[in-house]
Amino acid sequence: MRRRRTPPHVNHERWLVSYADFVTLLFAFFVVLYASSQVDKRKAGRLALAIQVAFQELGVFSASATAVPVQDTEAMPASSAQLLDNVAHTAALGRFVPPAQGDTGSSEDADLSSLREELQTALAAEIRRSDISLQFEPEGLVISLREVGFFDTASATIRPQAQSALDQITTILRHYPHALRVEGHTDNIPIHTAQFGSNWELSTARATEVLRLLIVRYGFAADRLAVAGYAEFHPVASNLTPEGRALNRRVDVVVIRHRPPPTFVTPAFAPPR
Repeated sequence: MRRRRTPPHVNHERWLVSYADFVTLLFAFFVVLYASSQVDKRKAGRLALAIQVAFQELGVFSASATAVPVQDTEAMPASSAQLLDNVAHTAALGRFVPPAQGDTGSSEDADLSSLREELQTALAAEIRRSDISLQFEPEGLVISLREVGFFDTASATIRPQAQSALDQITTILRHYPHALRVEGHTDNIPIHTAQFGSNWELSTARATEVLRLLIVRYGFAADRLAVAGYAEFHPVASNLTPEGRALNRRVDVVVIRHRPPPTFVTPAFAPPR
């Protein structure tokens, strides 16, 4: 007689294994989230301090006596937080503008203020006609020579009647040691003439013409000067109106805030006779 086979026992609690695995994974997941959310404040403080010191050594930001916290219980002061915001903002702009430092910065600001006052007095008529404008920017004092007073349309030749204004500007600038950058700007209306194939060429040609006059006619040292052409990509007003486009067609002479470092000339080697 055959023995009847006993049916296998079904374990109805096998789901506990899968449930335990799931709970374990879920616990691990939340542990990782918690750990990720807890910033190591000591390391963050050291990083902030390193950034602060590096940028101060580069001259990007002025020195500060405020210490960046490295202990968990210390709160970061607003000045240090602002420093990091300045780093990010300046990097986004794509260029660094060194700030004035100590007494040197104060004297440079005073120089530029004095320069602006002299220019405002000498160019009062041109400023009233909106042929010239003066404004401070982070890099220094910007003297805007607008097309309406200095150039004919689609031309890079200085108008003869504008020579008097240039004479006055250069006479005053000659008494100041700051470096100068000449920038050409246009509106966004495309140009294509026999002489200029684009706004890039027109803006660069106008800036180069002013630079040439500074060197050849007015005797400025070439190593004190720089030139750039920006076409329509650095507007100061909207290009949607004729008035705005007129303001954008200009040549800016930027008087750099910081004085150039002294130049040391190495004597040429003279062979023995």
